[in-house]
Amino acid sequence: MEIVIKSFKELSKQELYRVLQLRNEVFIVEQNCPYLDLDNLDEKAHHAMGFDTSGICAYTRIFQAGDYFEDPSIGRVAVSMDRRGLGYGKKIMKASIEFIDAKWPEQDILISAQLYLKNFYEELGFKGIGEEYLEDDIPHIKMKRRLITQSP
Repeated sequence: MEIVIKSFKELSKQELYRVLQLRNEVFIVEQNCPYLDLDNLDEKAHHAMGFDTSGICAYTRIFQAGDYFEDPSIGRVAVSMDRRGLGYGKKIMKASIEFIDAKWPEQDILISAQLYLKNFYEELGFKGIGEEYLEDDIPHIKMKRRLITQSP
């Protein structure tokens, strides 16, 4: 899988269409969760797209500090249902983390994770903070990845 990260202005019409289609497939249809995906934040974000022979099959949305949370953040993490189990989710998350670390160094990363994926994000260095909560009737937890880990 090849990963390309672009600002909103750099996205082609076809890329934007496919990104929105993937997000719809995963978050609205598959999770049976009617919510407003087009939240007026895409224009502020960078968009990480994973391509394989099928086209865009993995995706994340990346924000600088202050555009979504107080820290840089990653959201809308999605992998096509027929491409799961191939490591694409971990690969696109690692690329998104590396992008943040390079573009906005020495900052923590904050995410709003679906609770059932907590272990997945922990494997990437995130730790749960606070209590779980419902977002669009789906259990979530805020998680933070600290750039600098403290020694014992």
